[in-house]
Amino acid sequence: MSQQVHAVTAETAIDPDDITIAYLGGGSRQWAPNLIRDLAQSDLNGQVRLYDEYYESAQRNAEFGNWVHSDADVEPTSEWSYEAVESLEAALTGADVVILSTQYNPAETFVHDLDIPEDYGIYGAVAATIGPGGIFRAMRTVPLYRKFAAAIREHCPDAWVFNYTNPVHFVTRALYDEFPEINALGLCHEVLGTRHRLARYAREELDMDAERSDISVNVKGINHFTWVDEARCKGVDLWPVLEDLVDGDEGHQEFTWDDLEDESVFVDNWQVTWELFRRFDVLPAAGDRHLVEYATSFIQNGQEGLNRWGVKRTGSDYRAKHWTPAESDQTTDVEAWLEGDKEFELEESNEVFVDILRALVGRDTYVTNINLPNVGQVSDLEENAVVETNATVRANEVKPMAAGGFPRPVRALIQGHVDTIETIIEASREGDIDAAFEGFLIDQQIRTLQTEAARELFAELVAVQEGYLEDWDLSDSAVLEESEAYQG
Repeated sequence: MSQQVHAVTAETAIDPDDITIAYLGGGSRQWAPNLIRDLAQSDLNGQVRLYDEYYESAQRNAEFGNWVHSDADVEPTSEWSYEAVESLEAALTGADVVILSTQYNPAETFVHDLDIPEDYGIYGAVAATIGPGGIFRAMRTVPLYRKFAAAIREHCPDAWVFNYTNPVHFVTRALYDEFPEINALGLCHEVLGTRHRLARYAREELDMDAERSDISVNVKGINHFTWVDEARCKGVDLWPVLEDLVDGDEGHQEFTWDDLEDESVFVDNWQVTWELFRRFDVLPAAGDRHLVEYATSFIQNGQEGLNRWGVKRTGSDYRAKHWTPAESDQTTDVEAWLEGDKEFELEESNEVFVDILRALVGRDTYVTNINLPNVGQVSDLEENAVVETNATVRANEVKPMAAGGFPRPVRALIQGHVDTIETIIEASREGDIDAAFEGFLIDQQIRTLQTEAARELFAELVAVQEGYLEDWDLSDSAVLEESEAYQG
């Protein structure tokens, strides 16, 4: 049975009827409207300050939040007010809770993370959390989050910080590296999706009445490369079910592009999951589109290699198009709700923010997967590296659970990514671009390249995103000086 290790605790209790939330990235087109709807259906009350580089976007969400609680034809169970603010100080001063959810314009960043590595034979499925794309997303994001951590230290050092920004492991690690006493939680819904899937198998294979909340798992790893070695539904062991499925038709499917053409880019056929389970006897607990970028043999042979496993690539055209709300299927059209062009309902997002917050204010005890620095919860990964395990949340504390270690082959895969993450974080302290290249060079996707090709890929990504790398010292870089891609 898992034992608990040292807790993260805050000195000041939160009043559940007067909570102040600072939302950095409060102009968000998806997360902020989801938060507003979840809070409206909660038994908590307070105010939310929305801060965003695009102030007009924060104003739009503030208008929406106040509309939900005053003019919408719904009946919230709580009382919340929303205000757009124009400075970090105004957002953070005295905040009880800080939410971090930001993204740079993907048409100027994300598309390059996908397209340029492809020219070098690296065919990432998502390119957002590891590999060349994930590393450059981290290099763009980590300096900003160091500034956020410093501002939190100044204006609300005891606040609970919820980080949703990818790459979650890099970003959460940077928050703690800048401000070691921060109470920051890295959150992701991938393990929640695995629990949804396991509930489905309990229904289909065992004829149980099961939903996500009935599933308990012992989860461990790093974000988007988490693993499960225990799974139960209402106390019933699901491992024999998984062993039967992996040996049957469910675990042996193959796909082509024609099979996937009309599917969402988020389709998850679990064939990578089954293959890794078959080989290592530990069940991955993240979507296949993420797993392939950590277990890199699956991204060989381009699109055909991905499709064979039922994975559909998130292309750069999709990323660029979905920056514009009017063209988006995945972002929320707040304007349409406000103007009455689209019917509004209070729907739950299936995220766990409110569940965690209710536990922190003492309304409940809650167990969920959380990314935190390793203080013993994963026994064979290095101390302070950000790992993802279950944690128990109760009044004013988050206590991660000791989840044990890994079979050697799985540990080897994970440790390589930890080394990449830690090297990039160390480089970011001084903005040392050549030290960042060392982290880039040891990434498991990059290892397929000759060092000169890796250097040119790195330099090309720097050149096309230079405006987003202002906190890195590019002028004194030996790596960039050697490169034709950068100098050209």
